[in-house]
Amino acid sequence: MCTYTSAAFAQQVNHTPFFDIYVTGRNQHNQSQIGCVRIDIRQPNRIISHTQKAILGLGQLGAFDENGVSYPYLVQHAGHSYLYYVGWMPTVCTPFNLQLGLAKQQSNGTWQRYSPAPILPRNKHDYLSTGSCCVLFDEVEQLFKMWYTSFIKWGKTTQEHKHHYHIKYAVSKNGIHWMRDNITCISFANQQEYAICRPSVIKVQNTYHMWFAYRGKQYKIGYASSDDGINWQRNDAKAGINTSPTSTWDNEAVCYPHVFNYGKQYYLLYNGNNYGKTGLGLAILRQA
Repeated sequence: MCTYTSAAFAQQVNHTPFFDIYVTGRNQHNQSQIGCVRIDIRQPNRIISHTQKAILGLGQLGAFDENGVSYPYLVQHAGHSYLYYVGWMPTVCTPFNLQLGLAKQQSNGTWQRYSPAPILPRNKHDYLSTGSCCVLFDEVEQLFKMWYTSFIKWGKTTQEHKHHYHIKYAVSKNGIHWMRDNITCISFANQQEYAICRPSVIKVQNTYHMWFAYRGKQYKIGYASSDDGINWQRNDAKAGINTSPTSTWDNEAVCYPHVFNYGKQYYLLYNGNNYGKTGLGLAILRQA
């Protein structure tokens, strides 16, 4: 974690004010791996402990995650802990290929890949790459629900945007095998936008709330709400955060949100300029 501290996920430790922050770091070779930092949410600048090595490192040579793992998202269900992540593989005609992977926590606390292959295989709708995701288990419907990044196309010339992607929806009975009906939840608001990713969804009473990263020239954090988790009303003005007018680490961009709560308070983990090269931030929701 010597060059970037990028997309992260906060997991409360039992019922304490301590949180394990699963964070994407990059090594000196620009390869992403996932580590863990423990903080006290009451004094988040004080690091209690951190892993000396990655908890989830590079995949085996030739696998979909041979050159990096990133964008952690944890789900605890029925006594099991699942870690969804994005695997990176360099390619020839495009800069990289991304696919979603899954790891499960073992009885000794370590993380082991469920499979050396992605959990969302390519199909006729998601035939390029799949990226960062959010997964929730719906107690009422007894279903895992996933919002994930799906690539639409790559730019063919230097005048075009490098890549285009937006957020789709999938469901699963076990969190491993997923059903996709090519449902787009969040797409582009205008011709300047070309990348929408890193959904973070919470359900409060009967309403779903999503924060996500979107970009034209630079990344910003957007917001949408939904009654069913499928049909979304986008309203970025309600995201609650923008670039900072004073600081230097997030004055150009804000991205990769993860929203979580402790007690009655909601928090937002996010990155600033240059995809996490300047660090990881924490914001607190102040209700009007």
